Amino acid sequence: QEQLVESGGGLVQPGGSLTLSCAASGFFLDHVAIGWFRQAPGKQREVVSCINDSDRGKSYADSVKGRFTIFTDKNTAFLRMNGLRPDDTAVYYCAAGSLALSCQLYAWHEYTYRGQGTQVTVSS
Repeated sequence: QEQLVESGGGLVQPGGSLTLSCAASGFFLDHVAIGWFRQAPGKQREVVSCINDSDRGKSYADSVKGRFTIFTDKNTAFLRMNGLRPDDTAVYYCAAGSLALSCQLYAWHEYTYRGQGTQVTVSS
């Protein structure tokens, strides 16, 4: 059965770090695009970072560039988050699927496989 399972969320102080994990089973992450999304209360779900299906190029939202890093290892995708700020507070979701174009162009619902989300709270 194909699925994604996220973990690693929690409460962290401003300026702190967290690394989120997204473990895939039933398919190989190296063969598909991967996306990390987040949704804060009262806001739309937005793409944070993604890896292209074809050339494995990585993209980041302007708000997280230089602070977040997306990478994969052993069929698990990771989102390393440094310099966390209160406005990074959200539920974070991972997704995967075959995408023909740049991963930045695709919304959450367009990915084939989608995780259940993990809460990240940045607060002192």
